[in-house]
Amino acid sequence: MNPLYHRAEFLLSAPSIRQAPDDSGWEIAFAGRSNAGKSSAINTLTNQKSLARTSKTPGRTQQLVYFQLDEQRRLVDLPGYGFAKVPLKVQQKWERELEHYLENRETLSGLVLLVDIRRSLTEFDEHMLQYAAHLKLDVYVALTKSDKLKRNIAKNTLFSVQKLVKDIPTAVEVGLFSSLKKEGIDELHHWLDKHIGVVENEAKKTPAK
Repeated sequence: MNPLYHRAEFLLSAPSIRQAPDDSGWEIAFAGRSNAGKSSAINTLTNQKSLARTSKTPGRTQQLVYFQLDEQRRLVDLPGYGFAKVPLKVQQKWERELEHYLENRETLSGLVLLVDIRRSLTEFDEHMLQYAAHLKLDVYVALTKSDKLKRNIAKNTLFSVQKLVKDIPTAVEVGLFSSLKKEGIDELHHWLDKHIGVVENEAKKTPAK
């Protein structure tokens, strides 16, 4: 396991891309519905209990939350779409900010899409996959809360989602993930390694200027 992730530190929360860090290096964005378990997944990947704020109330992340791995590498927790209990005007503002971030951030080298395995792919998730394909972003679909299903059902859901994404015109990997059972960590770390310049000859090797 790469110790890089265990050294992750909170960097800043940006209300818009204008307050984001310098656009250099590598960034991986974490996206998903408000109740998909993004913050828990980030905490699990970094082996920290409270790096990313978790809440029983979905939709608490309403800014671009940056976690620094080193001077050149960052993870970014995006506002959860669905925006539970958030006013419509706030939702619309954040939809614009997300589009601006995804379309203009030169350092963005991949997207981790968190999907509650019990819901499979929703319309929001499918839209995000198509959007990522339009932007030529590689995607890792992490089927979270896999411990909530029996093993054979979880595997069948994995195969079903793999079949659904096979025609998406960008590189999409799908894996089971459980913060509780620590499942899928190695697979997602390996994917991250390839997309933040840790593994040579894979993905983007040269950081954005």
